[in-house]
Formats: sequence, structure tokens, C-alpha cells
Amino acid sequence: MSDTKTVRFGILGCIRFASKFVRTVTQSSNAVIIAISDPSLETAKTFAATNNLSPETVKIYGSYEELLNDENVDAVYLTMPVTQRGKWAVTAAEKKKHVLVEKPPAQDSTELEKIVEACESNGVQFMDGTIWLHHQRTVKIRDTMFDSGLLGDVRHMYSTMTTPVPEQVLERLTKEAMGLAGAIGELGWYPIGAALWAMSYQMPISVRALPSSVSTNSVGTILSCTASLQFGSTATAIVHCSFLSQLSTDLAISGSKGSIQMNDYVIPYKEDTAWFEYTCGAKFVDMHIGWNVTPEKVTVDCGGTAETQEAMMLREFTLLVEGIKRGDLEADRRWAEISKKTQLVVDAVKKSVDINCEVVHL
Repeated sequence: MSDTKTVRFGILGCIRFASKFVRTVTQSSNAVIIAISDPSLETAKTFAATNNLSPETVKIYGSYEELLNDENVDAVYLTMPVTQRGKWAVTAAEKKKHVLVEKPPAQDSTELEKIVEACESNGVQFMDGTIWLHHQRTVKIRDTMFDSGLLGDVRHMYSTMTTPVPEQVLERLTKEAMGLAGAIGELGWYPIGAALWAMSYQMPISVRALPSSVSTNSVGTILSCTASLQFGSTATAIVHCSFLSQLSTDLAISGSKGSIQMNDYVIPYKEDTAWFEYTCGAKFVDMHIGWNVTPEKVTVDCGGTAETQEAMMLREFTLLVEGIKRGDLEADRRWAEISKKTQLVVDAVKKSVDINCEVVHL
């Protein structure tokens, strides 16, 4: 019988980005990597060597099937291209493996629904890798601004996720590698998710891609897009994602009583600390020569690598898996619901692009 206090992970897809997960697990007290896999055995061996994963303690497989057939693996972390995640996430769930999958977890809502159904029917936990949701700063903002009433009702949000890709690489970004939504899925997942988070996951009633904002490469992969989201009659959001712009991860939220501003909401400037700025009751002073307040800065100390957003996500996931293994808990469906709502809006923005940037009603 396995130790319920230690979650044994397998990695599906030995890409360079997965090294960050290895680092997080290595620093954890309740998780361990016992297997890795890649369609290329040589790639898996190189990944193991690069990340100091000894073949004596970590099995190295040249196929995903072999790892999923390993009965010692409790949970899997999926990092392969989004076009492959649906198939292997479902297969993992059917093999009774808990599923932690990079975002976006699927190509569209239909595929994501199949993943979630497989996880629920097999009693395993599902979670996507949207790490910023687990950061202590995110929790602090919720407590300080939303739950306290300082922000008031959300009126408008502006959020971005942009990162530059070399021009010679842009043409190699195919739909086979990036998925049908292109940048909307790969990058837009963050600003769309941020808007939903700010609205406590109330769904927008309509979305529209802005016509002049959509850029594609020669094979039709979406490289850049801006969209507007309408939440009821009182709240709106503008979200922007792009492979053509300098790195930006901005999140600004305007409420009826206050406002919040961050420029690093996806990945903080510093790993061990993060901050946000807010104002309440702001107005211009007489003659409009200045403001009556200056932004207040709230700093959150992450206490070193043990409290990073990656570590907090892993802790949340492993605690759920441990509870399920003991029989004390059932899978927490909240994370699947967050993913499904985000995917629905991603799909709607993509649909708007497909129909010449017309409004799509949800």
C-alpha cells in the first residue's frame, strides 16, 4: 500500500518548461517524481540528466503509455502540446491517475468536458496549471479588496499577457502545435481567467474580438488578439494577448469604490515577494492639479521557495490527492469549473474571430 502522505508523480512530456515543475517537487515535502516519459526516449534521458533525476530512483519511459501503466504513479503532470493533452489526460484519468495539466488543458470546451468527465467518473483530481491563482498575493487581494468591500462593485478590467517570439519562429507556430485558438488559448487563457476571477466567475453575456487587433501568420495561426467582454449591464473587460509585443502581464481592476493595479500578475517580478497597488476614494483636488490620494502598496512576503505560487499550487493539489487516497475527500470540482468557464470564453473569442469579429453571446 502506498504512503498517503507522499504523492508520486509522473511527467508526460519532457519539455524544458517542465524543469520548473521538477524544481518545485524536489523542494516539496509531500511529493516525489518517480517517472518521466516522452515519445523520444533520448529526450527523456537528456531531461533526466539535466534535472538530476537519477535512473536509480526515477523510471525513464520512451512512451506515455508505459508511464500510465506504471501502478506506482499516483498523479501525472502533462506538458505536451495542447493538441495532445485531451487524449492523454483522458487516458490518465482512466488509469486512475490524478491529472495536473498545463494550460490551456484542451483545444476547446468539448474536449475539456471529456477530460473532466473522465476525471470525475474515475474519482481523480483535475487541476490546470494556472499558477497565479494559488499565489498568496491573489488571496490577499481577495481578502483586502473584494471581501472587505474596499473595491466596491467591479466596473471595468484591463488585462494582458504578451510575450515576444522571434520573427523566424512565428511562421513555425502551427495549429497542430498551438491548437486552433493559437495565442487566444496559449496566452489569452491568463487575461480571460483574470477577468473571470475578478468577477467571481460570473460569466460574460457576450464577447467580441476587436477587428483591427487580430494578427495571424501565413498558416492562419492567431498571433495576437484583443477582445471585449460584457458582464451584465454594469461591468466590462478588455483582454489582450500577443506573441508580437514586449512582455507584459498587466491587470487593472476599477470598482465603484476603489481600484487595483498590477503589472506582474502572472509571474511576479521577484519569486520571494510580490505586491499590488490600490486606491480608494480617489478624486482630483481643487483645480484638478493632482489627486487627493496616492496609491497604497501592499507587499506579500512569500517566505522563500517553499511559498512560491508553484509551491502553493503543488501543495493544494497534493493535499487533495492525499485526502482522496486516504478516503477522506472527494475530488474538488471547483478547479474543473474554473477551467471550463475559462475555456468557454476562450472558445467564444475564437468564434468571434472566425465570424469576422462579430459579437458572440454566451
